Amino acid sequence: MPPPATPAPSATVHPCLRTHGKEVARLHLFDWIVLLLLVATIGLLGLVQPFHRFVSQDMMADLRYPMKRSTVPDWAVPVIAVVVPMVFIVGIYIKRRNVYDLHHAILGLLFSVLITAIVTVAIKDAVGRPRPDFFWRCFPDGVPKYDNVTGDVICHGKPGAIKEGYKSFPSGHASGAFAGLGFLSWYLAGKMKAFDRRGHIAKLCIVLLPLLSATMVAVSRVTDYWHHWQDVFAGGVLGWVVASFCYLQFFPPPYSEHGMIHSFICISEQ
Repeated sequence: MPPPATPAPSATVHPCLRTHGKEVARLHLFDWIVLLLLVATIGLLGLVQPFHRFVSQDMMADLRYPMKRSTVPDWAVPVIAVVVPMVFIVGIYIKRRNVYDLHHAILGLLFSVLITAIVTVAIKDAVGRPRPDFFWRCFPDGVPKYDNVTGDVICHGKPGAIKEGYKSFPSGHASGAFAGLGFLSWYLAGKMKAFDRRGHIAKLCIVLLPLLSATMVAVSRVTDYWHHWQDVFAGGVLGWVVASFCYLQFFPPPYSEHGMIHSFICISEQ
C-alpha cells in the first residue's frame, strides 16, 4: 500500500493566518473586560484628592519656579503612548496578515499603558509631592500665607491648580510615554530580529528611536518646571518595567530563538 501523499507546501496554511479575529477576541474576552475595569479605575482615581504634604516657608525656596505651558500637552500623551505604537502595529499586520500578532500586540500595549497609568496616579495621590511651581499655584498673587501654629501653607489659588500642584511624583508624562513607546521598542526588536548578532546596527537604531522619543517627552517635563528630575526618572523606570512585563506576557523575548514568532499561541499551535 503506497504511503499517504504529503500535501504540497503551498497548501499549508499557518493557523495564525487562518483564525478569524473575532474568535481570538472571544478567547480573550476576560482580558478585554479587565481593560474596561482599568479604564474605570483610572477615572475614579482622578477624583481622589491627593495627600497634601506639609510645605513650610523654608521649603518654598525650591518651589518658586515659574508656571509654564506644557511643551507636551496632556492630550498628546495618549497619542504618543497608544496611537503612535498602534500605527506601527497595524502597519506590520497589513504586511503579514497575522491576526494573533495584531490582537496580542494591541492587548499588550493597552495593558501596558493602563496599568502604568493606574500605578502612577495611585502613587501621585499617596505621595503628594509639590511641583516645582507650587508657590505660584498656591499663591497666584505672589502673597504667601502660612499657618501661625504649624507653619504649613494656606493656599488661596484655584482649587484645580492646587490639586495638580500636589501631584509631582512620579511624572505621568514620562511613565505613559515609556509604557507605550517602550512596548513599541520591544515589539520592533522582535519583528526585526534586532538581536540576531548579525551586526545590523541600523536595526538597533530603529529599536532605540521610540525610547529616545519617550526620553525627550520626559525631559520636557523638567524644562517646563512641571516636575523634579526624580519624578521623571521614577516615571520612566515605572513605564519601562511595566511595558517589558506586559510584552513578555504575549511574546517571547526578542533575543530568543523564537523572537520572531508572533505569539505563544502561535508556537503552541505549530
